Amino acid sequence: MGREPAGTKARRSKDDPGYFPSSDEDFAMFPKLVLISISFLAIVCAQQAGTNTAETHPTMSWQKCTTGGGCTDAGSGSVVLDANWRWVHNVGGFTNCYTGNTWDSSLCPDDKTCAANCALDGADYSSTYGITTSGNALTLKFVTPNSSGKNIGSRVYLLASDSQYQMFKLLNQEFTFDVDVSNLGCGLNGALYFSEMDADGGMAKFPTNKAGAKYGTGYCDSQCPRDIKFIAGEANAEGWQPSPNDINAGTGNYGSCCNEMDVWEANNNAAAYTPHPCTAQGLQRCSGTACGGTDNRYGSICDPDGCDFNSYRMGDTSFFGQGMTVDTSSKFTVVTQFITDDGTASGTLSEIRRIYVQNGQVIQNSKVNIPGMDSSMDSITSDFCSAQKTAFGDRDSFGEKGGLANMGKAMANGMVLVMSIWDDHAANMLWLDSVYPTDGDATKPGIKRGTCATSSGVPADVESSVPNSSVTYSNIRFGDINSTFTATAKTGGSAATKSARGTVVKFGQCGGEGYTGPTACASGTSCTALNAHYSQCL
Repeated sequence: MGREPAGTKARRSKDDPGYFPSSDEDFAMFPKLVLISISFLAIVCAQQAGTNTAETHPTMSWQKCTTGGGCTDAGSGSVVLDANWRWVHNVGGFTNCYTGNTWDSSLCPDDKTCAANCALDGADYSSTYGITTSGNALTLKFVTPNSSGKNIGSRVYLLASDSQYQMFKLLNQEFTFDVDVSNLGCGLNGALYFSEMDADGGMAKFPTNKAGAKYGTGYCDSQCPRDIKFIAGEANAEGWQPSPNDINAGTGNYGSCCNEMDVWEANNNAAAYTPHPCTAQGLQRCSGTACGGTDNRYGSICDPDGCDFNSYRMGDTSFFGQGMTVDTSSKFTVVTQFITDDGTASGTLSEIRRIYVQNGQVIQNSKVNIPGMDSSMDSITSDFCSAQKTAFGDRDSFGEKGGLANMGKAMANGMVLVMSIWDDHAANMLWLDSVYPTDGDATKPGIKRGTCATSSGVPADVESSVPNSSVTYSNIRFGDINSTFTATAKTGGSAATKSARGTVVKFGQCGGEGYTGPTACASGTSCTALNAHYSQCL
């Protein structure tokens, strides 16, 4: 098992921070009778956009890079809060459609009527949700006290415009960002990943969705989460079961499935990057056991486990953490390269490579130190994934769901950037940073994932003891392989003289007709001509 149990990732919606008095309470300017009357005015429409709070997206800049031209600003970017966190109320009024972890049965007797009666409202990003931006930096606070109580966690998406998500086509490209996890301990997860969502949040595909990307709709991931309040232009109220251990969450009849590329799931004790392929493209609404989950984990169209590279889990216990090779007590840079078999954007995804940069030095990813696996492995390839599943005794759901090939199809289609902070009501985040499963043999390869205690990560504990935890993502860059970072390579404790931008990693392109990038290959490889158009470091 590579990661969290099914449904956990989207179970990040917490208290309804936009809470207003319900129809059972006094509200001086809106008498009870008026509220009830207003709630049915838009019955012919669906999944409305509310107007009680103006939706103003926090700005966040980022850059596009090329090997020949360096990095330039990509235009006016911004972020939008996911719909699951928003105040959901009756259209034109102030009555909650959803309170705590239950739906109002009068406003939401069924999914279609609920979507017609209810609106997603605008967000006060800083005061209510603890979301702030400054230049190219985004900070997400874990617990934010507000006038309605408190908000816990958040999930945001990068926008290209007020009504469109920024789409990233990742093949033969690299994605780079700076991150500060020094204030993010055991049991917490600062996640940055890509989801195969629709650019408009589903408005064109599902005309009953009137809120769209502007209000953060259309979420999906490989866990096929069933706690999403609106899916495919309808509510998810039918069959809704409140969570027994989360006063703000529950599950409905439906789930929301799609390809997911976890570039970064981490705290200051452990980190993993993980592709999760599906057998279909784009958002797919599932029902019941076809969503997978506890009783039918591998029953959905998506791979819930993924093929993960967690340095600690892969046998290097001194690579990532406070005071280690990648020192999580201070900010560092994370580079992820999506390499294709022919070095072009139309090729097949063949490798996902990780590089770090800290204090001006490049740090290559850790090597595998697991019995039965090649010790030279240090990236995600098909061979790595097959060997890992065998060595750990895990089911190869990754291969069954199409592996890197299907993951690459989603990357070619375009994916949405997601950034979040969350705690885990299903498994206390032990799958990321501790021993998991806790009832297994701790000496078995793959069981130990980090240094955190098995008693850590209980949501009630972390929410009360470390509420001021936070994560900051900054300096996002995207472009050609080896174009998004410049630093001095760190090898055996000494600094090499070549800049990272001038060195091509193993399997990267180093020549060919029309190629203008770097030609020097990483140590141990040489530039080999495969044809007139393409040379590769092998």
